[in-house]
Amino acid sequence: MTIKQLSVFLENKTGRINEVTRILAQHGVNLYAFSLAETADFGILRMIVSDVEVARKVLREANFAVRLTDVLCLNCANTPGALAEILDLLAREQVFIEYMYAFSEGETASVVIRPTDIEKGIATLNRADCPFVNFSTLRQQQK
Repeated sequence: MTIKQLSVFLENKTGRINEVTRILAQHGVNLYAFSLAETADFGILRMIVSDVEVARKVLREANFAVRLTDVLCLNCANTPGALAEILDLLAREQVFIEYMYAFSEGETASVVIRPTDIEKGIATLNRADCPFVNFSTLRQQQK
C-alpha cells in the first residue's frame, strides 16, 4: 500500500535540479512523479522513482541530502469533485495530510498523499475501496 518517496534537499541555485535529473538518467532511474517546494534558501524535491535504492545511493554519492518517506498513492477519476470526496473522507476520519501532489492522464488522476498517520490513512482509503497505484507494474513494463 505504501510506496517510498525520495526527498532531496537542494540549494536554491540554477542547475541543481538539472544535476539530480541528469544523475538519475545516467543510472537508468525513471521519474514517475515529482514535486518541488521551495523557500528562500533551499528547495525540497519529492520524487517517486523507478528504483528507490539506486536513486538514493547515487544521489548520496553526489553529496545530495536524501531522505526516504512512506507515502500513499491512489487513483481517482479525473473529474470535478473526485478529489474533494477523497479528502472529505480522510477529514471525517481525522486523517491529517502533511502534503500532497497529483498528476493526471486522460480519465485518471493519481494523488500522492503524506498523512501523519499512514496506517489510519490506508485503513480509511481501503474501507472506501480507493484504488492504490501499483508502481511495480510500471517497473515491469519498462524492462
